[in-house]
Amino acid sequence: MPDLLIELFSEEIPARMQARAAEDLKKRVTDGLVEAGLTYAGAAALSTPRRLTLAVDGLLAESPTIREERKGPKVGAPDKAIEGFLRGAGLTRDQLEERETPKGAVYFALIEKPGRPAAEIIAEVLETTIRTFPWPKSMRWGAGTLRWVRPLHSILCILSDEAGATVVDLDIDGIKSGNITRGHRFMAPDQITVTGFDDYAAKLKRAHVMLDPAERQAAIWQEATNQAFASGLEVVEDKGLLAEVAGLVECPVVLMGAIDAEFLELPAEVLQTSMKEHQKFFSVKNPKTGRIEKFITVANRETADNGATILAGNQKVLSARLADAKFFWENDLRTAKSEAGMSAWVENLGNVTFHNKLGTQAARIDRIAALAREIAPVVGANADLAEQAARVAKADLSSEMVYEFPELQGLMGRYYAQAAGLPQEVANACEQHYSPLGPGDDVPSEPVSVAVALADKLDTLTGFWAIDEKPTGSKDPFALRRAALGVIRLVLENDVRMPLSGPALKSFAQRDGFQTGIARTSAIEELANAALKVGTKDAIDVAKKSAQPLDPEAVDKLADESFEKAFPIVSDLLSFFHDRLKVFLRDQGIRHDVIDACIAMEGNDDLTLLVKRARALEDFLKTEDGTNLLQGFKRANNILSQAEEKDGVEYSYGADRKFAEDDTEKALFDALEAGGAAISPAIEAEDFAAAMRGMAALRAPIDAFFEAVQVNADSEVVRRNRLNLLSQIRQVCGQVADLTKVEG
Repeated sequence: MPDLLIELFSEEIPARMQARAAEDLKKRVTDGLVEAGLTYAGAAALSTPRRLTLAVDGLLAESPTIREERKGPKVGAPDKAIEGFLRGAGLTRDQLEERETPKGAVYFALIEKPGRPAAEIIAEVLETTIRTFPWPKSMRWGAGTLRWVRPLHSILCILSDEAGATVVDLDIDGIKSGNITRGHRFMAPDQITVTGFDDYAAKLKRAHVMLDPAERQAAIWQEATNQAFASGLEVVEDKGLLAEVAGLVECPVVLMGAIDAEFLELPAEVLQTSMKEHQKFFSVKNPKTGRIEKFITVANRETADNGATILAGNQKVLSARLADAKFFWENDLRTAKSEAGMSAWVENLGNVTFHNKLGTQAARIDRIAALAREIAPVVGANADLAEQAARVAKADLSSEMVYEFPELQGLMGRYYAQAAGLPQEVANACEQHYSPLGPGDDVPSEPVSVAVALADKLDTLTGFWAIDEKPTGSKDPFALRRAALGVIRLVLENDVRMPLSGPALKSFAQRDGFQTGIARTSAIEELANAALKVGTKDAIDVAKKSAQPLDPEAVDKLADESFEKAFPIVSDLLSFFHDRLKVFLRDQGIRHDVIDACIAMEGNDDLTLLVKRARALEDFLKTEDGTNLLQGFKRANNILSQAEEKDGVEYSYGADRKFAEDDTEKALFDALEAGGAAISPAIEAEDFAAAMRGMAALRAPIDAFFEAVQVNADSEVVRRNRLNLLSQIRQVCGQVADLTKVEG
């Protein structure tokens, strides 16, 4: 069985595209081969800046012969029907076979497709792959029609077996396939003839080309860490940068250089970001001081002076870059330490549009500050510090450093807040309020940071919900799913007890679209404050009572109108939170139906309470008592629901013990009375484990009841009483969760 080797040799492919391109080449070629009948034992794709390589082992020498039988029209069918069948089968009438079937004589066609040589199939598949290759960006090079990310110079395509290697003939826009490749651009540019993958890999290695990107990464990291260790230093780990640099070189040569002393006092993050973004350098730090003192660069060739010239040139360019960073840093520090301090930057944000429908960054800061002040007591933060932090948290967006390096926003805010003499809690909040940015990111735990982070994310979410810019399908241009997950993690990991509907309404209350005239000082503001404190259930009544001494009728009307506008949006946003919570908890092993059962309960906008309930229910349902009780509940609920639908009444008036005829029926009365007495206070105390134990005690009496008693008794009085007893089961168990939503 032959092996296939393909290499597409071009000008330098952007590093960020190489890994995906190698996988695309592998998938498209192997899928095409299998579809054509050529199976294989294994395949591997590799890449360097100038080549995509695919090696396929154990390929069939030719596709198998395929025999297919097709049933056609009846004998004697109209000629047009028979001719259509013949065209589809590619046969003539004398090649058809007549067979008797239960429905009469029918034509059958036996179609045989002979196998094809592997080389013929490979040529077709590879040409299709090359011409339709899914580069993120591509263009035509030269006079042909082929589009490629960079000019494609040659195609190596050979089949090799014990008898030797043969070239698979292929011609794409004048680029003919062959058995030739080239080594390193500078150190071994001559043509190299190869006979198979092992020969190819060995000759490329001698020609200063390290074919495997994983091998290049390992070699770079090992040499970089060795050089740093020899100087008593450490390389700052950056896997993304390592992968990128490995995609820039075919022959990695690691060089370590020093940073000029005048730049060593710059913040480590500034040095690291500047070197990474502009020069693709690794930072080397002193483990004792944490200061960045040197850098690692990776050259693409060996030189007679061991890289001295390359290193000198890199140091010269780096000094120019760092001089700019130092200039930004010093200017920003002067502003932060001035009398106006960071407020000057905040004022500038009045000229920066956050979104054309949501106003400026300055207006957004006002909303976040007001919301952070309201949230502060809930998370144990000082309200004044929370508001102060919210007002300066985004000030660094106007700084020169963040303008140059946007990825440093927040971090530079902390440095500048410290320079301005602001409290440390405020400075920390400047950096931490953006977190968490992803599922693996650290969650702020300082109360002031938590308050500002929640206010920031809730304002973002309510704002985009208000203008109906919600995520759709895979599209989420404003990262609202990430913001919602951030709120969920902030609430859960800090054990925050706060109904989310309250802050959401508060955020709406501050928007011009929901405030005009009297509303700014009365109804909707009171509504929002009430919702923040007591949740939406009682907020409207509290708002109306609190909005005195304004005209009662005006207050009622305005509050009702405001509530009607805001509540549907808040309700939809809460559903979005619940959807994201399901994804978050699913990764922790909590079933979606268990979460749905808890979402159906009152207080579902208190995520900490919701998750506490869901964890307890999940644990309970994993027990034998939980599984059996669920079955008993569902049986009771099904019988009751069918009876209520049939009778057109609701059986919820309470069963009477005096009509109980069976001992198991009386035992169930006792169990439900005891269970209700145990479960209700446990739910009130939010002791869900105790509530589950209370439900567990119902398992045996319910099982015994159904084994001994027929609910639909002949006596209508007994039947109705037993249905009301089933209603009690539903009511008692329903205090814990809506078990009708649990599968099983």
